[in-house]
Amino acid sequence: MLSKIISSLLLILLLASCSKKEPEINIPADQDKSFEIYKEAVEAMNRGDYFYASKKFSEAEPIMPKIEFSAKASLMSSYCLYLINFYPEATANLERFINQYPADKNVAYAHYLIAIVLYEQILDEKKDINPLIQSKEKIEFFLKNFPDTEYALDLKFKMDLINNQLAAKEMYVAKYYIATQKWIPAINRLKIIVEDFSETVFIEEALHRLVEVYYTVGLENEAKAAAAILGYNYNSSEWYAQSYKVLNKTYRIPKKSDIKKNDGLIKRTIKKILN
Repeated sequence: MLSKIISSLLLILLLASCSKKEPEINIPADQDKSFEIYKEAVEAMNRGDYFYASKKFSEAEPIMPKIEFSAKASLMSSYCLYLINFYPEATANLERFINQYPADKNVAYAHYLIAIVLYEQILDEKKDINPLIQSKEKIEFFLKNFPDTEYALDLKFKMDLINNQLAAKEMYVAKYYIATQKWIPAINRLKIIVEDFSETVFIEEALHRLVEVYYTVGLENEAKAAAAILGYNYNSSEWYAQSYKVLNKTYRIPKKSDIKKNDGLIKRTIKKILN
């Protein structure tokens, strides 16, 4: 819902900037109809009849007197479909907009809206990882091609959430393999988190689980190496204490009340959150 509110505000600004130019256009008599249809679409959108508005915007698009108004009608039609969660139709319309109006000033917004559509569809996904991957790929494309736009910051935030969700899925599978004593697949899954999702909240647990699994299968050097990475980067974390106990059976995990605040770590963590 928040992303739709953001999109609505951005689109209002888009309309405002475009509408300032409309009164300057001299409309021939035979083209009055296109603007009447367009006006009807805007009125339908304002009263919340988004499906009808989308149809009227699509009807107006091919008969608008200038290409920039046709492009705007096309984009508005897609946006209305998005508002009523017609995701496949909205995506198809947006992709057609990008192909048909590649020079339009709102192409970046169209790519952004596609990314949002893909992102919103991952929220209900329980097992299929493809929507997550598709959403990530689209956001990566946007950040590479439109890094300085006003939409980039929002998508960077969503990318962090996507990476955390991907890491969570890898951790879930790794724990299943650990529970069933399938050590090699478990190690492979945990290494994916360490190598590809090191900025997520699951990195510490992944390193600890590697310590446990390596130690269990007799790879003590590898276990110590994983513990060293965990200790160097997160030496006050509970996961490091757990890992240390795996390698040192007589070690007693200190109570939270015994641990002094590490201001340096706190500041480093805040910087990670802000970045």
